[in-house]
Amino acid sequence: MGGTGEGSNPEQLFAACFHSALRLVARRARASVNGSTVTCRVGIGPEGESFALSVTLVIDLPSSNPEQARSLAETAHQLCPYSKATRDNIMVDLQLA
Repeated sequence: MGGTGEGSNPEQLFAACFHSALRLVARRARASVNGSTVTCRVGIGPEGESFALSVTLVIDLPSSNPEQARSLAETAHQLCPYSKATRDNIMVDLQLA
């Protein structure tokens, strides 16, 4: 949507913040997040007669089983400042890779 392309973009900031929250949650749960990644995609589309943003967080936790990965991701989503800021304002989809 314009700009110079230099510096961080919103996707990078959301992914980094969520990944930090995920690492904190995992540390508290004594779970390994070695090799983990978080990728964020931000979209825009119609919502009624206007437009709305949406976010997809793709979370890869290769050291966790699917149930543990889902639990860690959902707990991190409650803790992450970006998730808190967007809650009830932007649809955020947590996808496990």
